[in-house]
Amino acid sequence: MSVADAVTEALSAAGALAKSIAGFQPRSVQQHMATTVLGAIETQGTAVIEAGTGTGKTFAYLVPALLAGGKVLISTASRNLQDQLYDKDLPRVRDALRAPVTVALLKGRGNYVCHFHLERTRTEGRLASKDEVAHLAQVVEFAKLTNTGDRAELASVPDESGIWPKVTSTVDNCLGSECPHFRECFVMKARRTAMEADVVVVNHHLFFADAALRREGVAELLPSVNTVIFDEAHQIPDVATQFFGEAASTRQWLELARDSTAAVLAHAREATGAADAAGALELAVRQARIARKELVGRLNFAQASEDAALMQRLEAVQGALAALAEALAPLRERNVLISQAFSRALTLEELLGRWLDTSRSTDDIRWIEFTATAMILQSAPLQVSNKLAELRATSGAAWILTSATLAVKDDFSHFLGHVGLDLPSFGTHCLRLDSPFDYAQQGLLYVPGGLPAATDPALAEALVAHCAPLVAELGGRSFFLCTTLRAVDRTAKALRANDQTQDLEILVQGEGGRAALLERFRASSGAVLVGAASFWEGIDVRGEALSMVVIDKLPFAPPDDPLFAARLDAAKEAGGNPFFDIQLPEAVIALKQGVGRLIRDPADRGLLVIGDARLVEKPYGKRIWGSLPPFARTREFSVALQFAQALELCGLRTGSTSAAAPPS
Repeated sequence: MSVADAVTEALSAAGALAKSIAGFQPRSVQQHMATTVLGAIETQGTAVIEAGTGTGKTFAYLVPALLAGGKVLISTASRNLQDQLYDKDLPRVRDALRAPVTVALLKGRGNYVCHFHLERTRTEGRLASKDEVAHLAQVVEFAKLTNTGDRAELASVPDESGIWPKVTSTVDNCLGSECPHFRECFVMKARRTAMEADVVVVNHHLFFADAALRREGVAELLPSVNTVIFDEAHQIPDVATQFFGEAASTRQWLELARDSTAAVLAHAREATGAADAAGALELAVRQARIARKELVGRLNFAQASEDAALMQRLEAVQGALAALAEALAPLRERNVLISQAFSRALTLEELLGRWLDTSRSTDDIRWIEFTATAMILQSAPLQVSNKLAELRATSGAAWILTSATLAVKDDFSHFLGHVGLDLPSFGTHCLRLDSPFDYAQQGLLYVPGGLPAATDPALAEALVAHCAPLVAELGGRSFFLCTTLRAVDRTAKALRANDQTQDLEILVQGEGGRAALLERFRASSGAVLVGAASFWEGIDVRGEALSMVVIDKLPFAPPDDPLFAARLDAAKEAGGNPFFDIQLPEAVIALKQGVGRLIRDPADRGLLVIGDARLVEKPYGKRIWGSLPPFARTREFSVALQFAQALELCGLRTGSTSAAAPPS
């Protein structure tokens, strides 16, 4: 039997998956995708596939990948999706096919307990809270028992715990082969396993961190492979931009100052000059952040350069880094920690110098991002398409890129141009597969009239007031997806103040970890979750737990994003149309992700509310909703309410329909 026949048979009604996996249903779109994936693997070609929700895209690429043989690298968007693939999907398909392949999971170093930093933290005992003390005790016991050191296995210590940065390593503070625990290092163990495995599951951040190292001539972490599969490929441009650029932050500088102080006190206590230099660096960093303490947001390099006080403070940080390196230089033979601090000081001083260089002439865009507690200096290439094209051309492997959101209607040109796969030499094969769901019967798209404009800050409160009767009718069971964190805050406050929703459980991004909030939402008999970007994708809530998704407005990129603004300017200078060439396609792809949270299963039914009238009132709106699933559509509140009342609510209906009238 040929491989093509084996793939077809495996995905058929009487095939291996149907016999072994409960609930498996053969789908023609899945067969079509699997055939396309196999074709790319056998020709070492490039395939870009948009597979609508319910297509079964994971099985559609796993079956041909496992049956075709060779070494396979699967890169997905997040650690949670990695775990889903490694723990559930891959074992099920491998066992069903009886494929004799070995599988490995490889994450970034911050996901593995570091023996050195764990011991250091335990010995020093300087922790910020009782929770951290309790969490440290759990990590200590976990490190004794685990084979992998993967923090995902220790669910009792939440992701957001402050203990994790203290018991894991970073690129900056890893001691590498000089670490006394190098032989038992969990990171090195995971890498060795990955090098030997037939199938390796990574995430995009690790893939492009590896690619960036290879461009610098550093030996790659990831193994050479025959096939590369990018799941959730719509995230590739943003992740690649991050790793082909540079960044330095107040966190890195402060960690260096503290690590230097600790190393000097432990191994060169008499070197008071070095300790003083570390203290001077910490002071310079804090003064630099205070220079714009009122700002949360972004400044491009030109704007930052106009702030003389800010630039002087940054130059002072650069000087403090240089002074620390000079003070540590004669001590670096004393101990590996001092040597490492010396190297970090040199590297960070050079990086900051490049960022501050006003005579620098490159295509990179520079900016500063201010958060409530930190300042991050960043530079990134205007476009990563040429770097990605080079990576593709030299990989020697098949590339398959798939996601539910890659095209604008049937047009892949925006995505292809962004990832450098539009060159004729690549012969990229594009395929768009519609979802098998019956959206016209399963869902309703409602665009209210009479709300404030999308640019009006009052939209958040008005949208909550308008949707409150629907939320009450559904007994919660709703997502409010917002385009900004400010809108998240306003929406949450409005929900908690509204008479019809204030008694419901309102879960809000920032008031708990993402995984914990989702778990609480699923477990609740009727909650409302309010979130921004991280809740627009990668979330799968099936059944009646989620009956309505409300999106505040079309997700056009914010105008204060320096890199995005520079790309718009470049498009204009090249004679293009920035709005139609860049802004609109990216908004469509982002919106499709948010919309995709609603219908996750053939039995799901739900109401989609988009509070932005531009979707139906602007000429370009047709292009947007034409890219969305073919929901039934209405602008009438009464129709939306009737749909909500008709949903299967399993007796959880709140009985509030008498109050369910739209606000004036």
